[in-house]
Amino acid sequence: MKQWVLTKFGAARSVFQLKESETPRPGPGQVLIKVSHSGINFADIVARNGLYDEAPKPPCVIGYDVSGMVEAVGEGVTDMVEGSRVFALTRFGGYASHVVVPRSSVAAVPVNVSMEEATALATQACTAYHCSMELTQLHPGDVVLVQAAAGGVGSMIVQMAKQRGCFVYGTASSSKQSFLKELGVDHAIDYTKEDFANVIKAGPHKKVDVVFDNLGGSEFKKAMSLIGPCGKMICYGATEQIKAATNKLSLLSLAYGFGLFSPIPMLMQSKSILMVNMLVLADNKPQLFQHHLEAVASLAAGGKIVPHVSKVFDFKDIALAHEFVESRQSTGKVALSWSE
Repeated sequence: MKQWVLTKFGAARSVFQLKESETPRPGPGQVLIKVSHSGINFADIVARNGLYDEAPKPPCVIGYDVSGMVEAVGEGVTDMVEGSRVFALTRFGGYASHVVVPRSSVAAVPVNVSMEEATALATQACTAYHCSMELTQLHPGDVVLVQAAAGGVGSMIVQMAKQRGCFVYGTASSSKQSFLKELGVDHAIDYTKEDFANVIKAGPHKKVDVVFDNLGGSEFKKAMSLIGPCGKMICYGATEQIKAATNKLSLLSLAYGFGLFSPIPMLMQSKSILMVNMLVLADNKPQLFQHHLEAVASLAAGGKIVPHVSKVFDFKDIALAHEFVESRQSTGKVALSWSE
């Protein structure tokens, strides 16, 4: 089997090495997948720069999710058929032509979903599902703000919120405004030209019921000012931390930007802040994560969510794929193809 090994932390073009290794065998309760596509997530960029504490240390294989074919199953796995199309969360190790994962991390790819599209389901769609369906109950007429709404998770949250009848504000750069409108965003905000907080405060709603935030820092603090009584802030990332890879002072700025919050005013207004780490969820609540996998597969099968693939790179071009994601040019999912 082939695998991309992260040899050290640093720039994408200098840290990856393609190696040949023995194909693993599935143990009890495990599934061996011949990988068709490996997903590239922003979490991988964070891990590559040494900013993800839970990631393995180099030399290691990173990568969160894959799609492919079941090649073999371990003892006790009776509901997976060899040769069937599947997608899976890998908890790192996904940059490889073959992966072994627990049965609880695998689900069947719907017939109407391509293999490259399926890479968007394990991490990004499941994160969106957990944030917008598990941690909160969205109702028709609710007003929500989705930061980075053109991204992999953000685009899924938008679709799920629209399914629930919500009014959606979404932020993205100038080049992604048309994509937001295609997704169904009611009010697209170009953060390069407008301050999202000022736009919402000056609009008809003034406040929002739920904020979905993956930015952190000062943007988090501004978004908190928009939450009305009984509102929620749901955080699933802090992309501003990537600046700390080249400027450690940015890490202090990030921490300061979050600000300090007393629980008493939040209690009086019945507000809440909820934090999400899907790796921790998958490790500690495997049955819940398996439910999420099946749920997003069902939504995709019914056309209620549509995975968007921004670009597919040949597996040999892993550095280019990382640079593309890191440049913030992508919308939806970016994947590596292992076809030769």
